[in-house]
Amino acid sequence: MGTKFIGKKSAAAGGWGALKSCGKQLLQSGMPISGARTMLKANQPDGFDCPGCAWGDPEHGSSFEFCENGVKAVAWEATEKRATPAFFAKRTVSELRQLSDYELELNGRLTHPMRYDATSDRYLPVAWEVAFAEIGSILKGLANPDRAEFYTSGRASNEAAFLYQLFVRVYGTNNFPDCSNMCHEASGIAMRQAVGVGKGTVLLEDFEEADAIFVIGQNPGTNHPRMLGDLRRAALRGARIVVFNPIRERGLERFSDPQDKIEMLRRGSTDIASHYLQPQLGGDMAAIRGMAKAVLAAEEVAAAAGLPSVLDHSFLAEHCAGFAEYKASVEATSWAEIEDQSGLSREEIERAADVYIKAERVICTWAMGVTQHLHSVATIREIANFMFLRGNIGRPGAGLCPVRGHSNVQGDRTVGIDEKPSEDFLDALETHFRFTVPRQHGHNVLAAIGAMLDGSAAAFIGLGGNFARATPDSALVEKALRRLKLTVHIATKPNHSHLMPGETAFILPCLGRTEMDLNATGNSQLVSVEDSMSMVHGSAGINRPASPLLLSEVAIIAGIAQATVGSAVVDWAELAEDYDRIRDHIEATIPGFEDYNKRLRKPRGFHLRNAAAHRKWQTPTGKASFSCQALPEQTVHQRARKGEGRFALQTFRSHDQYNTTVYGLDDRYRGVYGERQVIFIHPEDLKAINAKAGDRVDVVGEHDDGIERVARDFRFVPYDIPRGSIAGYYPELNVLVPLGSAGEESDTPTSKSIMVSFRRRNAA
Repeated sequence: MGTKFIGKKSAAAGGWGALKSCGKQLLQSGMPISGARTMLKANQPDGFDCPGCAWGDPEHGSSFEFCENGVKAVAWEATEKRATPAFFAKRTVSELRQLSDYELELNGRLTHPMRYDATSDRYLPVAWEVAFAEIGSILKGLANPDRAEFYTSGRASNEAAFLYQLFVRVYGTNNFPDCSNMCHEASGIAMRQAVGVGKGTVLLEDFEEADAIFVIGQNPGTNHPRMLGDLRRAALRGARIVVFNPIRERGLERFSDPQDKIEMLRRGSTDIASHYLQPQLGGDMAAIRGMAKAVLAAEEVAAAAGLPSVLDHSFLAEHCAGFAEYKASVEATSWAEIEDQSGLSREEIERAADVYIKAERVICTWAMGVTQHLHSVATIREIANFMFLRGNIGRPGAGLCPVRGHSNVQGDRTVGIDEKPSEDFLDALETHFRFTVPRQHGHNVLAAIGAMLDGSAAAFIGLGGNFARATPDSALVEKALRRLKLTVHIATKPNHSHLMPGETAFILPCLGRTEMDLNATGNSQLVSVEDSMSMVHGSAGINRPASPLLLSEVAIIAGIAQATVGSAVVDWAELAEDYDRIRDHIEATIPGFEDYNKRLRKPRGFHLRNAAAHRKWQTPTGKASFSCQALPEQTVHQRARKGEGRFALQTFRSHDQYNTTVYGLDDRYRGVYGERQVIFIHPEDLKAINAKAGDRVDVVGEHDDGIERVARDFRFVPYDIPRGSIAGYYPELNVLVPLGSAGEESDTPTSKSIMVSFRRRNAA
């Protein structure tokens, strides 16, 4: 193959390339006309919420509120291809396990509930009532409820998630490993400590007023492309956009809006970043500390010259606690330490700080480039510290904005998917439903895997997602799942998690977000989701179900619950028949959902009030709280420098994927085509190890726990990335992420801080 897989990168994100990709995806789905019609209802008041991401919808939407990745997500779900019982009859599970993630999901939508038959090593069709009865019998037969793990993907609706947590707590455990544990857990923890609320403080409309937007550890072009439209509009009106990202990402450089006819006809584009800084992996906290140091120095200069203050002294005095201690911590941090750890020069950092100083209203956004490090909580606290300095929280055009990934990952946590629920929430459940609620904290993702490995967990139920491929240490997770007494996966398509069956295993097919969910009387059911801006809005599918045997997630949960705990506490069938009743229970137990059913039916839904956005601080001090933590002693790239041939690896998505779902094998924004087993590396690092583009290597994990971790047969791609740092796609590289390496306080896998070396194979 040589280096043919390395080609030309898109000149800009979006543009004609995005339109061509949309057409290709709709054609591949086998339903190009109906697929295009479906997209017209994406993110519309009378349509469905796009399953692609959690970016907010504007208050005054257009006729087209979707993006390239939204089209991919919808085409993937609305495909004409079907994974029927005949598909499972053709191959054993062992044979299916040899398929790639892409090849497996290409087989289309699941149509029948399936049960694993160990004798034939195949999945066979099973009746719904038989599946529910057997699942219930096994769960009831466990020694105690804490031996079961109940996973949740961020695609589940508020209604399904609330019913799920209610069933599990009636059953008797708080074991809720969920996708939040692997992405924005650090954001929630840090923001609760800093401002008292674990959610973003901005609305989408704030992006229309911001003078500067700092984008840290985030790639909107691939992960939430609709955000690029808001960044583009901000750039066009003169807002400065400062990017901190080790990788040069096309969407943060230039964007061509497919909805701008003139720009499209001229094949033009809009510059997004006014400043693009490339810190070393794990160097964000030092870079932000450096900007704070520059702001404090500017304040001293202004004071000496009798100029207006740089700091917002009234905000600091009235609303903040711990400023003096933080100031001392910043002053004690040397520029030499900041430069070494960030990988940036003092001049670069001071130029970025100057943008902050000159802007009246600033938004700071971030994603998993910040949250999947050992010191992620401390980094997000530093972001909050930085924003406090000039009062950039709690006023229009300013605030903190963690951008969530999956479309309802934030909503699921709001309605109770939490292994460490608050006492207030548990009290409300206990009072309203009149049962004894389990109080002991449950398992997060890493604890659940540990329990499976040591035998203290015996059952796993997954509400969506692809647990085995999303989690770290792939080989250990496969072993963990296959030793269980029961595995159950609620899903729309076959995936690799289904091919790691426990002693008894079921695949239960559910409706997708785009499909009509009709109750017994023929009425269409409405579900709801919460986006990154805490907007709650309705979603109703418009397509016919892929199979008459599909059930909604709510109906499947109700069926399992009825078979497991009976109806003494909750009438599960009644709730499954009318989701308004579920929302009535949410309203009765969770603050902010007053008049839920009424407000949900308004165009664009409603906003869940954020106290911090109104400068009401629900912290122990009653104020916004500075953190005065020192910088990490060493980051992954600093440790890598001490070993010959060692590199700091981060995993990320290609442009043709969403989470573990792979839509295609191209990554046109990075110039890689038809290949996923690649390592992006600085050209000078290639020379230093006597390698060239296309050479093949095994990537070897360097964690010090005695476990050999190897990702085999990867190709080098020269790229604009800091020396000593490398990058590649997950889930292929998740095998290298150690279970034993997790974020301090967050317990999130450190997928952006992996120490590796290379073992040469034959040249390509």
